[in-house]
Order: sequence, then C-alpha cells, then structure tokens
Amino acid sequence: MSKQLIFTSHAPAAIGPYSQAIRVGQWLYTSGQIPLNPATGELVAGGIVEQTEQVMNNLAAVLEAAGLSFAQVVKTTIFLTDLGSFSQVNEVYARRFTSTPPARSTVQVAALPRGALVEIELVAVEG
Repeated sequence: MSKQLIFTSHAPAAIGPYSQAIRVGQWLYTSGQIPLNPATGELVAGGIVEQTEQVMNNLAAVLEAAGLSFAQVVKTTIFLTDLGSFSQVNEVYARRFTSTPPARSTVQVAALPRGALVEIELVAVEG
C-alpha cells in the first residue's frame, strides 16, 4: 500500500525531518502539532488555553488538507508539560469533538519543542 504526503501551508511546516501527516489507504496519521502560528512559525502568545486553541486549529488545517474533519478522528494523544492544565485543555478539546469523541491518551512530559505547553497528534479514518 502506498503512502501519500499531506501538506498544507495553513499549518506550521515541519521543524525537522518529518511530515505534517501521512495517508495510508483510508487512514491518516498526523505528526504532533505544537502551538506555532503557521504564518510566522512562532509560538502563539498566551497560556495553555491559547496554545491548545492553536494546536487544534493546526490539526483542523491538516485534516482539511486530507479531506477529513474532526468527525473522522479515532485516536488522539495529548502531551502536556503540566497535567495540572488537564481541565483547561479538555475544555478547548471538547469543542472540537461534540459527539462520539475519539479514544485518547494524555501524558505529562518533561519538555516539548520550542517551549510549548501542549502537543497533540491524531489518527483519523475516512469513511
């Protein structure tokens, strides 16, 4: 089965040797998105709420580039530098998954690229 590169200028370009997303058949696998403004490449101003909003906007752009939406997401992984912000992240996250939310893992990590507070990756399936 072949793999297809998914890229959009509406999400931050990769800051290393990886792709924004790869489609294999009906499956889409995204790289983790951190809260970078795609126009500037800089971390968005603000705290965990603003950063989570930007991450979700970046993921929405990648999904759209693949012809998908949050409705087709089946699994997410959230990386936080502080699990104390879990409830604030949940509030932002829940606005994108209003019915049948995907399976999810959330873990605390020591650090994220560029000093981000949150990173989210996802898996979606067409159909």
